[in-house]
Amino acid sequence: RHPEVKWAQRVDKVYVTVQLPDSKNAKVDLTPDGTFTFSASAGSADNQYELKLELFDKVNVEESKINVGVRSIFCVVQKAEEGWWKRLLRAEGKPPHYVKVDWDKWIDEDEEEGAGEPDLGGMDFSKFGGMGMGDDPMGALGGMGGMDFSKFGGMGDDAMGDMDESDDEEQEVSKPGDQDAAGKSTSEAPTEKQEAAPST
Repeated sequence: RHPEVKWAQRVDKVYVTVQLPDSKNAKVDLTPDGTFTFSASAGSADNQYELKLELFDKVNVEESKINVGVRSIFCVVQKAEEGWWKRLLRAEGKPPHYVKVDWDKWIDEDEEEGAGEPDLGGMDFSKFGGMGMGDDPMGALGGMGGMDFSKFGGMGDDAMGDMDESDDEEQEVSKPGDQDAAGKSTSEAPTEKQEAAPST
């Protein structure tokens, strides 16, 4: 089984997101020649997911970073040499069906100047260096990779706790039938006005 992979790039780095909610024992490895490997289990049946991508060009493993989240594994892969890659993978032709462009982070080559980094919502990154497949630093921590969840605010789908509570509060305020300050139900107000209107 292959998880979905989304990617985008800048002149000096590639953003790779492995979409696999609630993954367990996630193992990610990156080699200087650009081989990106991933394995994890997920789902109630603990299905095994594996991935091996031969990236377009060489990468700088020491400067690359990874964040293991609840819904996805996000990697910032530093290119060994600056320059735009024609595609994510070394092999020519159509990429596998599970590799897709990450339109949320994508910019075109001629738009890069001044575009800056995408909003990563204060993700806490670990370094790739020394994170070989055998080391499994994440497995020992229950697949969370020592993440600091206090920085999750403003991360859309990945946001937890705080975001859910604020949604509930907004819904309660706008529910029809809530009591107003005078003790009258807001849903009754329009009917009272109608009764008071003179008949023609």
